Amino acid sequence: MATAPHLEFERDIVEIQGQIDKLLDLADRKGIDVSTEVGILREKLQTLREQTYERLRPIEQVQVARQPQRPYSLDYVERIVTDWVELHGDRMFRDDEAIVGGWARLGDRTVMVIGHQKGRDMKENLKRNFGMPHPEGYRKALRLMRQAEKFGRPVVTLIDTPGAYPGIGAEERGQAEAIATNLREMSRLRTPLVSVVIGEGGSGGALALGVTDRILMLEHSIYSVISPEGCAAILWRSAEHREKAAEALKLTSANLTDLGVCDEVVPEPAGGAHSDWDSAADNLGAALERVLDDLCTLPIDELLQSRWAKYEALGAWNEE
Repeated sequence: MATAPHLEFERDIVEIQGQIDKLLDLADRKGIDVSTEVGILREKLQTLREQTYERLRPIEQVQVARQPQRPYSLDYVERIVTDWVELHGDRMFRDDEAIVGGWARLGDRTVMVIGHQKGRDMKENLKRNFGMPHPEGYRKALRLMRQAEKFGRPVVTLIDTPGAYPGIGAEERGQAEAIATNLREMSRLRTPLVSVVIGEGGSGGALALGVTDRILMLEHSIYSVISPEGCAAILWRSAEHREKAAEALKLTSANLTDLGVCDEVVPEPAGGAHSDWDSAADNLGAALERVLDDLCTLPIDELLQSRWAKYEALGAWNEE
């Protein structure tokens, strides 16, 4: 894993980590025992990380969710499942690499795993289209979900996208129709469905993988109908108001749990998932196994009724 570039509010954390690195380097070069000093600094670092990440503002949560060294779908696949067999193509146009999917083993259970996938560098981001799927990506996802339904296997979706790709070609090939079809079909798919927002859950591009029996969110992920920048540009005519927009959108895991959208928050290690991929994956894997143990015991008809009830209960309105 590459060294993560630090965020502005992590300045003090980076400074202490730098002191630790210098001491360890000195110990290697000079053969000096620095274990006591390093131990003190590591305790201080852990405390500072916990305190910093406990009081993040919404716009800072957005920055963490977008952190470029945060683990992506395939990073979690590598750590929480075995026997991964990736499947490709929508059987209509092409294989959209902004969405990955395939069979895997989660514990002792066979599951279909589908997720958005971003890139780590410019070359891979161009290949993955910065994690923004075309309609064929959503059609591939639906094809794999139907395959899971055919064999009676649960589906796990990993959500991490700024949104569906808004380009002319995507619109010509039916972007809106592809997303709408996924919403409709997922609402009545006769197999257990679990979604996890692992980073940035943006607009319909995220929702197309999110109509599930249980919605989990990693602690520092976000889920929103629009980005703070987009919201600010519409409401205040300037992206400079993105901090105000982030506050108003109620896009954090804590906000969405209070609103009844998120069913469970999966804790991240101190310092965010980007600071410790393995611990983040362990937490996610344990949560998924527990949720699937619960869902897979329910009769399918009862599961579908609960799914419908879940989404009918979201939101509130007044009639005059």
